[in-house]
Amino acid sequence: MNIAVIFAGGAGKRMNTRAIPKQFLEMHGKPVLIYTLEHFQNHPQIDAIVLVCIASWIDHAEELIRSYHMNKVVDIVPGGSTGQGSIFEGLTRVREISKNEKDVVLVHDGVRPLIDEETITACLSSVALHGNAVTTTPAIETVFVQNEMDEVGQIFNRAHCAMARAPQCFYLAELYRAHLQAQVEGRDDFIDSAMMMQHYGTRLYTVTGPVENIKITTPTDFYLFRALLDARENMQIVGL
Repeated sequence: MNIAVIFAGGAGKRMNTRAIPKQFLEMHGKPVLIYTLEHFQNHPQIDAIVLVCIASWIDHAEELIRSYHMNKVVDIVPGGSTGQGSIFEGLTRVREISKNEKDVVLVHDGVRPLIDEETITACLSSVALHGNAVTTTPAIETVFVQNEMDEVGQIFNRAHCAMARAPQCFYLAELYRAHLQAQVEGRDDFIDSAMMMQHYGTRLYTVTGPVENIKITTPTDFYLFRALLDARENMQIVGL
C-alpha cells in the first residue's frame, strides 16, 4: 500500500489568523487543506490517507472530508506537541491499517496545496528504486551558514544545493523505527523526516518537484498561492 500522512497540525501563528488555522483558510471558496488532499485523493497509486489535525479542529476537518467526498481519508488523528510528534501519531495510525512492512508512507504538509501528480508518481518510483524520496527544488538564492554573531560563514555553491520540500517518502517500517529511536534518545528537534532518516544512517535520494510547491506559512505565501493557482487555471483554459 501507498499511504499518505498529511500533517495539518499548525496553528498559523505567522499568518496572523488567530481564529482560523492556515490549513482551513479558503481560496476561491475551498479550504487550502482540501486543495492539498485532492492531489492524493485523485492519484491512482495512493491507497489511503491519514490526516493529522489540531485536536480542536477534527470535527471541522471531518465535515470537510464528507463534503468533498475524500473517501481515501481513512482516519483523522490529533497531532502531538511538535511537528515530529504529530508525524509519529500519523505513522502509528498507519501501522494499524498497514498490511506489509514494505508499505510506503508519503509525509506531506497540509499547507503545500500545489504539489502535482507527476511529482507524487516520481516519488513512488524513487522509493521502489532507492528506498526513499525527498522532494526538492533547486536553490535559487545564495546559501550560507550564519553564526551567533551574525557573521557570514561558509558560502555554498548554489548549483550544488537544493531546497528540501514535501512529500518525503519512505518505507513505513524504516521511518517508524527511526521515530522510535529518536524517542529513546530524547530527540524531538528533527526538522523533518529527511533530517531524521539521514541522522540514523539512511542514504537519501531526491526527486525534483515543481518550484510552485510552496508551503503556506505567511500572508505573502497565501497571496502567492492565489496567484499561482489562478495562473494554473488560466493555462488550462487556453490549453497550455
